[in-house]
Amino acid sequence: MASHLDLEEQEQLEQVKAFWKRWGNLITWVLTAALAAYAGWQGWNWYQRDQAAKAGAMYDEFQRAATAQDADKAAAAAGDLKARYPGTGYAAQAGLEVARLQLDKGKADEARQSLAWVAEQGSEPAYRDLARLRLAGLQLDAKAYDDAAKTLDAVKSPEFAGLVADRRGDALLLQGKHDAAKAEYQKALAAIDKTQDYRRIVEAKLATLGVPTVVEAAPNAGAVQ
Repeated sequence: MASHLDLEEQEQLEQVKAFWKRWGNLITWVLTAALAAYAGWQGWNWYQRDQAAKAGAMYDEFQRAATAQDADKAAAAAGDLKARYPGTGYAAQAGLEVARLQLDKGKADEARQSLAWVAEQGSEPAYRDLARLRLAGLQLDAKAYDDAAKTLDAVKSPEFAGLVADRRGDALLLQGKHDAAKAEYQKALAAIDKTQDYRRIVEAKLATLGVPTVVEAAPNAGAVQ
């Protein structure tokens, strides 16, 4: 009986050896790749958290400068963020905020540069498109109509469609193209949600072009009979 078991065990052992000889290297490589991928994933998550924490600390420094209305110090802090942590949301937010501060301080050229960076390098599509909308406005102020049109063409987020049309209307109006401007403002009004206060601004623009946007109630409508 013992001899029989020994032979059976020997046969099983030979089968295992044969299987491992044929597939052992492949199994080892697969396991190694899986372990490496897991380690890489863990390492990437740690790296992302570390980057975000460091960028957050620098963003706090930027906010202190921005709150103090120190445009130069804020620009320097935003520049450090963009240089060291360009892929973070903090860098994009700092770019948008410093552009507003620069504009308040009369530094339109610097504001355009800050917005241009976010438009090209911002970490999220929403940041990039918001920067493009603001940049287009500054380009219109500088009468750079072709540049503004190209900037608006790059805005792809559906939620900004109404604002893009509104900005296009501004560009056309500034160029004396009133009919085309009306069409864009009407597109904007159709795209902007009725609960948004910005609709009133678009309605006012249409009103100056002779386009009524509010339907008045008929006389005696709702009167008690």
